[in-house]
Amino acid sequence: MRILLWAEFQKLRRSNIIIFTIFATILIAVIVLVSGITGQLAINSAGWYMTITQVWATMFVLPAVIALLGSYMICREEQDDTLKSLQLIPVNETKLTVAKMTVALLFSILIYLLLFLITFLTEAALHFSDLSMTVFFDFLKMYLLEGIGVFFAVSPIIALVPYLKKSYWLALVLAEVYSFSGLFMSMSKALKTFYPITAIFGVSGYYETTIQSRGCSLGILVLCGCISALLLKNLNHRQKE
Repeated sequence: MRILLWAEFQKLRRSNIIIFTIFATILIAVIVLVSGITGQLAINSAGWYMTITQVWATMFVLPAVIALLGSYMICREEQDDTLKSLQLIPVNETKLTVAKMTVALLFSILIYLLLFLITFLTEAALHFSDLSMTVFFDFLKMYLLEGIGVFFAVSPIIALVPYLKKSYWLALVLAEVYSFSGLFMSMSKALKTFYPITAIFGVSGYYETTIQSRGCSLGILVLCGCISALLLKNLNHRQKE
């Protein structure tokens, strides 16, 4: 498994999608900062920047970027016409798929950690005296859980695109619509608990919610992971045939 993980990381190093992902992460952080400074909110309110950036990033940008990255990893061999050559090598396709999804999960976490680093350093420059270790670890936990949650929320899209034999860019479009819809789902107390994108906020602690609702949100994200696993299992079975 370590060799497969290493191989997937090496493939991504040669891909422009990583640059696109980092650029999108930095861009959303800059946009929120500029809008905050324009409205005098980021300057006067400690913690505002770290709070709002994670919401904007999750509602508008990062789920689509992570879905694109994951689908690219799953689709690239078939779309680059290298799948047949890969099948000649005695590689367990299930392990290969697990390695790809694991790398996608790790990148989702790393993207959110990068976003946290940008926002925290900006907050430190603006409100250093108002920050504390408690604030640091509370937001670190929130960003880390959102990185994990976003991966599970978009994992069905990551698996669906190659299953339908479509271009991995479709994942970007589907995930963008999927995440943007979270704005409307968040208006309902019930829907925001069960809609995967807004369920992320309940699990991470951004929403103040009950233990029962948090458990339901966590269950929804786990269900998303199970759905993607079934789709990928059927995909591997179909490719063997």
